[in-house]
This record gives sequence, C-alpha cells and structure tokens, in this order.
Amino acid sequence: DGSQLDLSANSQESEANIEKWASPSEALLFRKFCHTAQETYRNLEGPVIRSARPNMLSLMTRLGPQGLGQLAQLGPMRTLWQQMCLQFKDERLRQLFARYATYCGSSPWEAPATLLLIAQVEMAGVWSAKGGMTSLSATLARLSQARGAQFRFNTPCSQILQRQGRVAGVRLSTGEEIPADAVVFNGDASALREGLLSHEVRSAVPAKAPPRSLSALTWSVHAKAQGVALDRHNVFFHDDYSSEFEDIFKRQRLPQRPTVYVCAQDQPGQVLQNEPQRLLCLVNAPAVGDVNGLSEEALAQCQTESFQHLERLGLKLEITPFNCVRTSPAEFHHRFPASGGALYGQATHGWTSLFSRPGSKTPLPGLFLAGGSVHPGPGVPMAAMSGRLAAEALMASHGLTNRFPQTATSGGTSTP
Repeated sequence: DGSQLDLSANSQESEANIEKWASPSEALLFRKFCHTAQETYRNLEGPVIRSARPNMLSLMTRLGPQGLGQLAQLGPMRTLWQQMCLQFKDERLRQLFARYATYCGSSPWEAPATLLLIAQVEMAGVWSAKGGMTSLSATLARLSQARGAQFRFNTPCSQILQRQGRVAGVRLSTGEEIPADAVVFNGDASALREGLLSHEVRSAVPAKAPPRSLSALTWSVHAKAQGVALDRHNVFFHDDYSSEFEDIFKRQRLPQRPTVYVCAQDQPGQVLQNEPQRLLCLVNAPAVGDVNGLSEEALAQCQTESFQHLERLGLKLEITPFNCVRTSPAEFHHRFPASGGALYGQATHGWTSLFSRPGSKTPLPGLFLAGGSVHPGPGVPMAAMSGRLAAEALMASHGLTNRFPQTATSGGTSTP
C-alpha cells in the first residue's frame, strides 16, 4: 500500500514506530510478540539450537514441565502464519513477521510457529563484518594457517575414500589421494545422498530426500537508488503474499507477484543516497536449478516485474547490462552440486523438521558434516555453529578434550 515501517534492534523504538504506523493496540501486540519470541528462544536455544542432535525426547527432558508448558502455549504444531494471525490484527504486520520463515528458506504457511524465535535473535543484534562477508573466511583461513592448517584452493574433491567400514581419506580430481582418519564434509548433504562423492558414502545421510528449501533469483547491482532512502536491509512486499509461496512450492515457478529484498551494502552512511551504491536485490525462487525448470523468458519476466514493483513503491534503480549481474537457481546449483539451487538445505516445514536435519556425526565412522544443510540450520551463525559441533564430535571420537567455550558464537545475525 506504499506505507513504510522502520524496525530497529531496539524493541522500544520499533514499538513506537508501530504505534505511529499502525495503532497503539498493534504496538501493544508487538510488545507481547517480543516477549513470546524471547521465551521461545530461551526455551529452545540449549535443547535444540546448540544441541548436537536434538530429538523430541531430549527436548522434553531438558525443557522440564515449565518449559514444555510455555512451548505448548505457543502451539508448536501451528504454522508460523497461523501464529502471526494470533499475534497481530494488522495484515501488514502478519506479513512482515511471517517473513522469518524465509530465513530458513521456507513458507510461512508450512513452517512451524517456533521460527518466531528468529525475531529475538535479530533484536539481539545484526552485525556487519568490516570488509564484507568474505573477510570472515579470509580471517578464518589466516588463523588456521597460523596453527598449521594447509589449504588446497581450486582443487575439487571427487571421492571420499572408505576402507574397512570407515573413512580413509579423499581423492582429488587430479587423482591424488590424501589419507585421513577423519573427513568433515561442508557441502550440501544431498551430494552425499546422490553419490557424487562415491556410492560407498551414501548411507551417511538418510536415503529419503527431504523437500528442498527456497532458491533465489538475485541481481548484484552498482547503481543510483532514487526515491527511497534505503537502509541496510529493505523489504518491498506485494499485497498478495500467499501467492508468492504457492507459486514457488506448489507450482514450482518464479513468483508472479514477488516480494523483493534489497540489501544496500553501502548503507548506512558509506555513500550518499544520490551516488551509485552496491545493491543486492533478491526474489525467492524454486530450487529447480538441476532440471532446467526456469526458461530465459521466465527469468526475464520476473526481472521486469521485480524492478517494476520496486518502482511502483517509489524506488527507481538505473539498471543496465553493464552494472548488473544476475544469478539464477541453475547457477546456484552449479556452485552447490545436488542442491538444485536450494540455499538453505531442506525446507523447515512441519514441527518435526526441527529434528530432521542430519547431525554433525554420521553413521560412517570418521565422516562428519557441517554447513547450512545440516543441524542447526542455514545462515552464517548457524553454519558456524555446525562447524563447531562437527569439530567437537571429531575430537570426541579421538578422545580429545572439548576446548570450545559455549559463548563462542553468541550474538546476533550477520549481514552481507
């Protein structure tokens, strides 16, 4: 409808903005929503998020009667959309906070209500790395090399070797074999299931393929942004919200009425609003990159509709073939084999999905998993946590002491 709401990490500031934008009653509902999100996060952080391999029994045991009672009030079998309809009366706020399902690559109409805990994580702080996201990997590489690690860049691995029922190393595309007592696989778990790293290790993950999460159609742009003063993170919603997810998950096609996310990477304050700036524009898409499910005509049509939608809401971008690079699900699939372009592993649909991701320790001795397709889930903070869980499991298998402090990955969400 052209209205604009600013949210911040300060819940009181956001509450005041909602009161002006919607009504005092919706602001009060937002306060209650924040409390619900905080309690949900407090109850699930230890038993689920930081647990190596959570299940329903371990959750019930660790929560105790009080925690189970609080979780029951939330209604874990509700969908996130159903929960938002109970939390808010304003359709726009339901739409806004149901968007948290997409943080896990899922539909608000199928994701469990417990995903509202993401609101608490986000309000705890959203961090921006100096030098961009790549500075994180560069820093990790430098610290690892200082401690004796060796990196082999641009060297594909063709096979995980197995001998006498356990991992024995890896074979590179050059034919070179590197012996190892343990291997940590950081790719999409689907690659193991499909036998891309040898049929002998397919049993390391469940045989049944879970439903894929969202992919994306993205545009990396360097252009002037006129008409709207962009913040770092900006979401331009469509009025027909459910059609976006029906198109993607049911019809396996690009949304005809897409919501567009715009990350203004030079904001706040690195460049003036009337100067060219770095922008990442993103539209959710089906993970069909392995079956050539999206024609060039469909991609072009979605691009036209997406930028026309931005313009209708006041944002004018000067897009040319020379200042814009498009990435489709097929290209994401090429980067992450066996994924179909899914960017978040499996979809988090249904309340049992909290327990269905592969854990860090596999049935194959010596093989461990990390990354966004395994527990605890997608996103840089979660993927980093999965790496720590894999390291802890590897060390435990060799009788080594855990040296990782529990506060190592505390904090909020990282940003591009």
